[in-house]
Amino acid sequence: MRLFFVKDFLDLVFPRNCLLCGTSLHDHEKNLCVICKGTLPVTSYHLRPIDNDLCEKIKGLSTVGMVMAYLKFTKGGHSQKLLHQLKYRNKPQLAQELGYLYGKILSEHGFEKCWDIIVPVPLHSLKQSRRGYNQSEQFGIGLSEGLSMKLENGLVRRKFTETQTQKSRLERMNNMDDVFEVSPSTSLANKSIVLVDDVMTTGATLCACANVLLANGAKNVDLVTIAAGG
Repeated sequence: MRLFFVKDFLDLVFPRNCLLCGTSLHDHEKNLCVICKGTLPVTSYHLRPIDNDLCEKIKGLSTVGMVMAYLKFTKGGHSQKLLHQLKYRNKPQLAQELGYLYGKILSEHGFEKCWDIIVPVPLHSLKQSRRGYNQSEQFGIGLSEGLSMKLENGLVRRKFTETQTQKSRLERMNNMDDVFEVSPSTSLANKSIVLVDDVMTTGATLCACANVLLANGAKNVDLVTIAAGG
């Protein structure tokens, strides 16, 4: 009885609301209500992982295999609102939930047999200390739970890079030169890796990371993000 009282008190002082519509969450709901979860712009990239517009977008930048995203990105849409929560509203648990949801979809289609480890795109230590967490890593943690697969922080970001928002595709790729390196404690020899990030725009950052992984012995690298498009 005391536990229920404490919970009711905490819910009153710190109400749990859906991060999209703001309605009160039920006990079984974590970050999104059932209705908003059901209206997420989920893609079908997992049905055509090697033949889709994301694969075309990165053609010539890297020799990755499959390219997939959980949500379709649209300005002002659910996916952009969720990404904003991840980057600016201190919601690492949301990234974990999105990763778990997509992990279950991928698991239902047999993708857990495709990879040995999950590797997140790293943040620079300065940026991570400011934010408190790496949203790509948190997404990977949820994905690892959904796929029952190990996550490993196999990459390190050596240089702090300025924002990529206003840069062209070529400028973004040039901006990524010598930014990433493999963690000294990581062995990639003959491993199949799924590289994860929060969003894919031009794919320059993901491809720069993938190229480092492949150059250091990875058997193959596939890409998975929370959102992509636009």
